[in-house]
Amino acid sequence: MTPLAYWLMGAKGTITIDLNPYVKPELAKESLQYMSDNHADIQRLFGPLLDQGRLDTLLELQRQADFDIDALLGLCSIRYIAPGDATRTGLGPGSIDFHTSFNVFEHIPPSILEKILAEGNRIIRDGGLFVHRIDYSDHFSHSDSSISPINFLQYSDAEWDKYAGNRYMYMNRLRHDDFVTLFESAGQHILATEPTAHPPSSELLGSHRLKIDERFRMKSQEVLAITDAWIVSKKDN
Repeated sequence: MTPLAYWLMGAKGTITIDLNPYVKPELAKESLQYMSDNHADIQRLFGPLLDQGRLDTLLELQRQADFDIDALLGLCSIRYIAPGDATRTGLGPGSIDFHTSFNVFEHIPPSILEKILAEGNRIIRDGGLFVHRIDYSDHFSHSDSSISPINFLQYSDAEWDKYAGNRYMYMNRLRHDDFVTLFESAGQHILATEPTAHPPSSELLGSHRLKIDERFRMKSQEVLAITDAWIVSKKDN
């Protein structure tokens, strides 16, 4: 969806890197069908940034009976690298304008995140932006309404590893302040953050019904109750 959004706003091209080849034609088709069914909403969402001609061309592709994922990638100038390594992209210095992820960084170990940001600093042009959206919530809560978005903060690293220490459910459990520090330590200047506070989590923390593991006890309730955030930064010159 992110590469499609960039293309609809006029991007010349997008390079998207995936650790594993997870792009599925049926999911891409489903996304295009949603855009077709909600055409007016898409126009309102993008506003004056939308290239209407590109949207029309994209929806025309969606209506074709012989939909092909390669045709979609070609139309939208998306170079899909999978399997790929975001710590060693092979791209030239200063070759990109934006470095973006959407709900990805929470699934990557901190030591690898440091390398990804270092590589980003190398390949982004002067004045280019890092635009990242991070989901800080316990992802098990996405499908289990009986637990809170901060449920996993009660576990030690060893305990949590028993539940999510695998390639499918790994979550680093870094909080918003940890990510801000991570970006700054990578030689970046934070331009803006848009954290989302979750009032029910704040109430849960205030009630002390959830015992917080010692790893997180020194953090404020305000920080612990943040469930997601946008972070926009640029490399220091």
